Formats: sequence, C-alpha cells, structure tokens
Amino acid sequence: MTKGHHPSTPTRRPDRAALFIAAVLAAIAGLIFWDVSRLTGTAGYSQVGPTTVPYAIAWCLLGLSIWTVFEALRGDFPERERQEVAPVIWIVAGLAAQMLLLNVAGFSIATGILFALTARGFGKRRLWLSLPVGIVLCFVVWVVFAKLLQLSLPAGPLERLFF
Repeated sequence: MTKGHHPSTPTRRPDRAALFIAAVLAAIAGLIFWDVSRLTGTAGYSQVGPTTVPYAIAWCLLGLSIWTVFEALRGDFPERERQEVAPVIWIVAGLAAQMLLLNVAGFSIATGILFALTARGFGKRRLWLSLPVGIVLCFVVWVVFAKLLQLSLPAGPLERLFF
C-alpha cells in the first residue's frame, strides 16, 4: 500500500513568510561575502585573519537560509498567530518621535516619549503615568552617560535646567 495524501486531507502551501526570511538571510550572507572579498588584509603566517569570522558568519547565514527554504517548502513551520498592527504602530510612532525630537527636545524628553509609546504598545494604557516615569528614567540615564561618563548625548531644556 502506498502512502500518500488522502483526497480530503488539505495540503499546506509553502510558507511565504519563511521563504521571505530565507531570501533576506541569503541576501545578508551575500552582502557579507561581497564585503569581505574587498578586504585586502591577508592572513600572513596564520590561517586565521581578518576575514575568517565574517566568512564563517556568512556561511552560517547561507546554511540557515537553505534550511529555512526546505522547512518552508515542506510546511513544517507551525501556524502563526495573527499579527496585531496597533502595538507595532505605537512602537514605530515612538521611534519616529524620538528621532524627530532628539535634537530639539533633548535626550530625556525624546527618549521618555519613546518609553511611553512603547509601553502603550505593550499594553500600558496610562500614558499620563508612563510619560513622566519614562522622562525621569531617561534623565537618569542621560546624567550617568553625559555627566559621569563624559559621553555626548543631546541636551534639551530639561537637561539645561539642571546642568
């Protein structure tokens, strides 16, 4: 008796999302191969040189890409849950706000807004609470990095008020 699909058994189509991920992995591997091939340094007396680890990473990514293609074609990936769009929009809005406000409002306020909108994306509905908490936490981070470690972070009105 031969094994096969029963006519009433639905067959799963290839997983398009996994095929897309495999293509991205292969593209990244190709980019690494191209970039490493431009390096002029040689290994010299040793077999290990500046291109050894990037080549290993590229080969691993290429192997993962091929493996992902096989798994996608076989339909071995589990069914994924439906993607919620609203949380992604909240987080992307927070990132956009931080990038737009970083030089104008300073690190503490811009990153505090990112904190609050990301918390909203993860389900915290009280923006009136998470916004000031985020700004205070980010101000503490700014003080540690800008004043104690002497690193350059954008200062805004809040930072100028205290320093």
